[in-house]
Amino acid sequence: MKPSQKGNQRRENIRADLKNASGPISASQLASRYGVSRQVIVQDVALLRANGEDIQATSSGYLLQDAARCSRVFKSYHSDEDTAAELTLCVDLGGCVKDVFVYHRAYDVIRGELNIRSRLDVQRFLEDVSSGKSTLLKNTTSGYHYHTVTADSEEILDLIQQALTEHGFLAPLTDYEPVNFWEED
Repeated sequence: MKPSQKGNQRRENIRADLKNASGPISASQLASRYGVSRQVIVQDVALLRANGEDIQATSSGYLLQDAARCSRVFKSYHSDEDTAAELTLCVDLGGCVKDVFVYHRAYDVIRGELNIRSRLDVQRFLEDVSSGKSTLLKNTTSGYHYHTVTADSEEILDLIQQALTEHGFLAPLTDYEPVNFWEED
């Protein structure tokens, strides 16, 4: 098999691995699986992205995004101590917390990718935040922030929204925010 054919086959296998994975797969794991360097995998992922694959890089590895999943944006407000409870509630009900973002009056939208799918992801995220000099993004806007949450159905998103409401985590929108995420189209 020619080198380019080997690369094409490897990239197709990587895409299939990511599609069938229940969580992130690291570049090192893929490199070991296919007997190539980590840098080759990084290049393969870049080529897959260039060909239209929606592959996200997380602190735990690569994820292939599933366009068929439902998504909803929730505006939240809570203390730093309630961050674990908010994120855990979402994943326990079957959601994936894709990102966190804030609307800042001076800087507009500031966004960070999360891709939190499990309690283990919640734990790792909180360890990453606590081990550095950074703070949670919500603290740039006095605790107010947004999460894009995906799930297999609108019913699951409804359950997540209900639970966030019951725990007092959902916040009302203000007049300078550009959209009401909860209104039906």
